[in-house]
Amino acid sequence: MGNRRPPSRFGANSLSVKLSILISAVCVIAGVFAAALMLKSEEKHLIEAEFVQLHDLSEQMLQQFVQYLELKKNLAQQTNVVVTKKLLPVNNSPIAVDVPVNVLDGKVHSVAANGMSAAYILKDSLTDSDKALFQNSEILWNTLSPILLQDFFNFYIYTTENFVRIAPPNSVLLDSTQNRQANIHAQPLLHEELNPTREAIWSDVHHDPVWNKWVVSILVPLYEGDEYRGFTGSDLELETLLSHLPKPTADQSYIIFDKQGRIVSAPNLIDATDTPELKTKEVLPKAIQRVIDTALKVRLPSYQDEFIHDKAGHIANVMHLGELDWYVGMYKRRDTALYALEELKVKFFGLFVLYAGFVAMLLHQVIYHLILKRINQLVKVLISFGRGQWDHPKLTDSDDEIGLLNASFNDMSDDIKKLVNGLNQRISEKEIAEKAANRLSKAVAFSGTGVVITNERFKIEYVNPKMVEMTGFSESHFLDSPLLGIISNEMAILIDDIDFDLKSRNYWRGDTLLQSSDNEQIWVSLSISPIRENGGRISSYVASAQDISFVKESQRKMEELAYFDTLTGLANRTFFRMQLRKSMALASRGHYAFALFYFDLDEFKRINDTLGHDAGDRLLVEVADRLKQRLRAEDTIARLGGDEFAVLLSGISTRDNAMDVAHTIQKTLGQPILLGNNEVIVSASIGITLAPFDSQEEEQLLKHADLAMYEAKAKGRNTFHFYSQELNAAANERLHIENELRQAIKSQQFSLQYQPQIDSRTGKIVGYEALIRWNHPTEGNIPPTKFIPIAEATGLIVEIGTWVLKEACRFSAVLKSKGYTADISINLSARQFKDSNLIDTISYTLNEVGLPPSMLHLELTESMLMGDVEAAIEQLKEMKKLGVSLSIDDFGTGYSSLSYLKRFPVDVLKVDRSFVKDIPQDTNDMEITAAIIAMAQKLSMKVVAEGVETAEQVAFLQRNNCHIVQGYYYSAPLTEQGVFAQDPEIMKVAGN
Repeated sequence: MGNRRPPSRFGANSLSVKLSILISAVCVIAGVFAAALMLKSEEKHLIEAEFVQLHDLSEQMLQQFVQYLELKKNLAQQTNVVVTKKLLPVNNSPIAVDVPVNVLDGKVHSVAANGMSAAYILKDSLTDSDKALFQNSEILWNTLSPILLQDFFNFYIYTTENFVRIAPPNSVLLDSTQNRQANIHAQPLLHEELNPTREAIWSDVHHDPVWNKWVVSILVPLYEGDEYRGFTGSDLELETLLSHLPKPTADQSYIIFDKQGRIVSAPNLIDATDTPELKTKEVLPKAIQRVIDTALKVRLPSYQDEFIHDKAGHIANVMHLGELDWYVGMYKRRDTALYALEELKVKFFGLFVLYAGFVAMLLHQVIYHLILKRINQLVKVLISFGRGQWDHPKLTDSDDEIGLLNASFNDMSDDIKKLVNGLNQRISEKEIAEKAANRLSKAVAFSGTGVVITNERFKIEYVNPKMVEMTGFSESHFLDSPLLGIISNEMAILIDDIDFDLKSRNYWRGDTLLQSSDNEQIWVSLSISPIRENGGRISSYVASAQDISFVKESQRKMEELAYFDTLTGLANRTFFRMQLRKSMALASRGHYAFALFYFDLDEFKRINDTLGHDAGDRLLVEVADRLKQRLRAEDTIARLGGDEFAVLLSGISTRDNAMDVAHTIQKTLGQPILLGNNEVIVSASIGITLAPFDSQEEEQLLKHADLAMYEAKAKGRNTFHFYSQELNAAANERLHIENELRQAIKSQQFSLQYQPQIDSRTGKIVGYEALIRWNHPTEGNIPPTKFIPIAEATGLIVEIGTWVLKEACRFSAVLKSKGYTADISINLSARQFKDSNLIDTISYTLNEVGLPPSMLHLELTESMLMGDVEAAIEQLKEMKKLGVSLSIDDFGTGYSSLSYLKRFPVDVLKVDRSFVKDIPQDTNDMEITAAIIAMAQKLSMKVVAEGVETAEQVAFLQRNNCHIVQGYYYSAPLTEQGVFAQDPEIMKVAGN
């Protein structure tokens, strides 16, 4: 206590001086802040002035752009005046020279001789007025086109009579199937109701698909007196139009959008003309989207706003362009307007930094020398003292507070050094090493990875418990044995490679199998690395083995799922295609042949439906087992899906060998199979193709096998069939007819013929049966037996049947209007009968043509009624509600039973021609026909006999009370003109 000194006046005064200096510094900072507020106010005035300048610049730019638009609009209007004078009214006087035209898809085309323009009109033939319009417009366009195409991209006329002429001609030449709907969205605006002043209008921006360009059109209405006759159109390329705006710079640019917010142009943001659709505003940054939304909402002639883009402030002025109904927004970087102010800021703040630096240096020197330097010295001494460093210099003392503190610390440090001088604070390096070794030893011992440590000669010196657990061997089994002895004998091929890598690269990593005590496979990820001393010498090796048996098993299961069928264990479609590609590659070398069998099980769906899907699955498993037992191991047996199977038979080069295998498969599958309490027998329809003889392409070979299988099914199932060129030709013909059918529907190549139905007692016509005919433009008449099954299979029969229904009902209505027999019979297909829209179609057609339902007779076959009988009965009842008559056609050739027949609400039975044609030679046919007639009469049904060709047949039918007949004995099927060419008295109904 005797060493401490009381504070002096000097010490107190020195702290006051320091406080005064700090207060001065705060005043300086306040002055700088006031100056900054003045700069902020100046910045606001500069921005307001820049907005005025940007508005004036936008207004000047738009005035120049509007002048350019007015020039184009005036030119288009002047041209419209010339076209009106030259082409309207059309000169109807005959022309001296025929117009070179052609007709395609209902359009008459004409192309100018010099290629300057082209025209078309949607008519099948030309009147003199049309020809004059073609010729006069061509002459006029030859004069105008060279001039106008310097200012416009396209120039054309479009009349209300669907006449179009356009220059250049590409739009017409490149589109022969559909007429040009020029600016269809703007055409209604041209009519006098919406355009009473008959002025030219600008269209929206739209895409020209012929030239793949974006264009804007000037449309001028054409009037002949007060009658609107169409319009002339002049297209401007959008790129050309926008080139008359100022080119954008890095600091200043523009964005153009329409009233829907679609982006017309945004040069520095997006390219809106590179796709066939205008960009929406969502592709722009959020800040610019806000400006667009606000401008569209307020809808003022001029709108100003600010936004942030690319971390830079921008000012924007949006103005409305009335001619095109666009909004043009000019924007520029905000900092360009504040450049001078920024320079002033830089200079001002530079001076401030210098001044602040000077003040800071002054403060630093004063505070450092009076306070900080002494405090730092005290802190350093305290830190070193806390670390046990006692030999530090004495702190200087003085009369102020810090000096007194230093003096007190000097006294305290002397006392502490005397107390702790004999204590040893260092930790022994030996203790640290022992702790580290102990931690390492425990980490290895308790590791989940098997660890083996060897000496430099690869002799094992240590194994951890995990390695003992994994292999089942004791620890003594490993000690002093070679490292590579842990690897399984099955992976012995890797030992030499591992040994080489360890000697050359000193490490090895890979997947291998470990040897175990029970000879089970243990897959591990093995890593062998050296342990080096400080000098770099290898003193030992460490091997770590991570058990990956689960991963390997998962991989095996994944491969099994990927390449094998989970139900049968056979190869799946993926593996089969891989094997097929390999076999094709071998066959392509010329020294390998194989056979491809493609088959499915006959009536498999019936087994699924009757015994259930579980029984079906057991059946598939049994079939797979039988195939695996009877075929060779090197053959690939695959289940492709459902009940479809395929077999690749290697080394099969002749049909005889393939036939032997096919017989083996049929015999194997023909053995009874027990499914629960039911015993079933299955068969297969097998398609066979041989490679490389039938094809050297994978897809073709599969197609050939599929064709052969379907041919086997067509031959009656439970058989096999080899692929032949005839099958391919038949498939190609079927595909050809299918494609031609679609074209025939579009171009209306079908026609109807009508075969009279005669009352043999009076010779009077009582009705007609409508029969479809196809007159192909190049192949002539194609018989219905050839195209009807294909139309049925593809579903086209529904569209064809609808046309037949409408055409036949129309003809019947015409007969009725003339007082003739008008009953009409129409055949329905199975696909039509199942069509959900059939009832509505029949009802609509009858109402449309005004035909009484009682005059329409719909003919159905037995087979189409015998699928879902209950559903068929409901459909027939719905048809009867319409009031139409129903007939069963080709009766006796199907398999309907009397129990079903009496439930069908049927009015007429038609005896099939196959029973009539051999009367009176075939007594069996006579008995069957007589029985059918008698049965129909018992069921109160009418009977119609088809295929009557002789007087003997007529006499037999009359004796058995069948009086309504049709056939060549009375008349072949007639065209509509042929029906009306008959004697009207014969066609009239008795009593008319």
